[in-house]
Amino acid sequence: MKRAVLALACTAQFMVVLDLSVVNVALPAVRVALGFDQVGLQWVVTAYALAFAGFLLLGGRLADLYGRGRVFVAGLGVFAAASLVGGLATTPGTLVAARAVQGLGAAVLAPATLTVLTTTFPEGTRRTRALAAWTAVGIAGGAAGSLVGGVLTEYLSWRWILLVNVPLAVVAIPLARRLLGRDGHRPAAERGLDVAGAVTATAGFALLTYGVARTHEHGLADPVTGWSLLGGLGALAAFVVVELRLARAPLLPPALFRARTVSLGNVVLLLAGMCFNPMWFFLTLFMQRVLEYGPLRAGLGFLPHTLLTMAVGMWLTPRLMRCVACRTLIAAGAVVAAVGFLWQSRGTPADGYVGAMLGPAVLISLGSGLLTTPVTAMVTSGVPREAAGAASGVLNTAKQVGGAVGLAALAALAGGGGDRAALAAGYGRAFAGIAAILTVVALLALALPGRRHEAGSTPPSRVSGQRTSPRPEQELP
Repeated sequence: MKRAVLALACTAQFMVVLDLSVVNVALPAVRVALGFDQVGLQWVVTAYALAFAGFLLLGGRLADLYGRGRVFVAGLGVFAAASLVGGLATTPGTLVAARAVQGLGAAVLAPATLTVLTTTFPEGTRRTRALAAWTAVGIAGGAAGSLVGGVLTEYLSWRWILLVNVPLAVVAIPLARRLLGRDGHRPAAERGLDVAGAVTATAGFALLTYGVARTHEHGLADPVTGWSLLGGLGALAAFVVVELRLARAPLLPPALFRARTVSLGNVVLLLAGMCFNPMWFFLTLFMQRVLEYGPLRAGLGFLPHTLLTMAVGMWLTPRLMRCVACRTLIAAGAVVAAVGFLWQSRGTPADGYVGAMLGPAVLISLGSGLLTTPVTAMVTSGVPREAAGAASGVLNTAKQVGGAVGLAALAALAGGGGDRAALAAGYGRAFAGIAAILTVVALLALALPGRRHEAGSTPPSRVSGQRTSPRPEQELP
C-alpha cells in the first residue's frame, strides 16, 4: 500500500511541475491557433505561475484542516478540470482563465503530495527513500517539460500539453480516494480557517511574483512593477502581523520557525530555488539561441540532466544519508553544482553540445541530486502530523518565490540580445551568478544541525495550529 501511495504522490508532483514549463515550447502554436498578441501570450505562462505561487501556503494548510486525502483529490480534480477546459479552449481569455484555475489546483495539490509522504512514512530510511523519489520526480518534471511539450506539439497538437493531464487524473482520483480517503482529518469547524492570513498571504505572494516577473522586461522604474512589489511586500507584512498577533489558529504556525531546520532550511531552499528553477530557462535559451537547436532537439538535450539527477537523488543520496550528515551533503552538493555552473558559464557557440553542455551537466546533476533530498528531509523532520501541510506549503512557496526572484535577477544579469557570441556571454554571466548563489548555500548549510537523518533521531514536536511554545532546537532539531 505504501508503494502505491508513493507512486500516486510522485505522479501528481510530476504533473504539477511539468505544467510549469511544458507550455513554453508550444507558445508559438498557441499564438497562431487562438490569435494571441505578444503581451497576452505571456499570460498563458504567468496566470499559472501567479495562482500557483499565491495559493501554496493556503493549499498546504488546507491539508491540515480538511485531511490530506480530501484535499489531494480536490486539488487533482480542479487541476484536471482546468486542463480539460484549457485544452479545448477556443479563445485567449478561456485559455488564460483555465491556466489560472489550473495553477490554483496545483497550489492545493503540490503541498498535499508532500504531506501524504511525510504522514505515511515515519522518519528514517523509508521516508528518506520516499522523499528522494519525490524530489527526483519533481526535477524530472521540470527537465522533461521542454521535451514533452516539443513532442506533443510537433506530433499531435499544442492542446495535448494540457489534455494529457486528464487521463492521468481519471486513473489517479479513484486510487487516491481508496488509498487516502480515510485519513482521520479533523473537521474545519473545530479549528477554523485563518481567512485574514489566507487573503494577505495569497495577495502578497501573487503581487510579489507578478512584480518580480515584470522586472525582466519593464525594469524597476515601471510604475506597475513598482506598485506590485510594494503591494506584495505590504501584504506580506500584514500577513506576519496577522499570524503573530491576531490569528487564533494561524495559517502558518509561528512555532514552526523556532527550529533551525525549518527556518534556515527554508532559506537554503529559497536560494536553491533561485538557482535550479531558472537553470532550465537559461539552458533552453542557450541550446536554442546559441547552439541553434529546435525545440525537440533542445528537449532531448536535457536527458543527461534528468537521468543523472534522478540516479543520484534516488540511488546514491539516500545511501549517503545513512552515514553522512545532511548539512555535509547539502554543502557538498552546492559546491559541486557551483563548479558545474562555472564550467557552463564558459560555453561558446563553437563548443557544441559535448563541450558546452554535457560536461557541466554531470557536475550540475550530481550537485543537485546530493543537495535536494537532504534539505527536504531536514525541513520536514520533526514536524507533527497536524502541521505537515503547513510545512509542505512553506517548502513549496520558498522554492517558487526563490525561482521567480532568481529568474528576474539573473535575466537582468544576462542582459539583452546580440549575436550568438554575445548571447553566450550573457548566459554565461547568469550561470556564474548561479554559482555565486550556490556558494552562499554551501556556507549556510554549515549552520544547519549536523545530525544524520536516521530513524528515531528526531522526536515529534508539538507544533499545531494553536499557539504553543515548544522547545525548538530539541523538538525540531
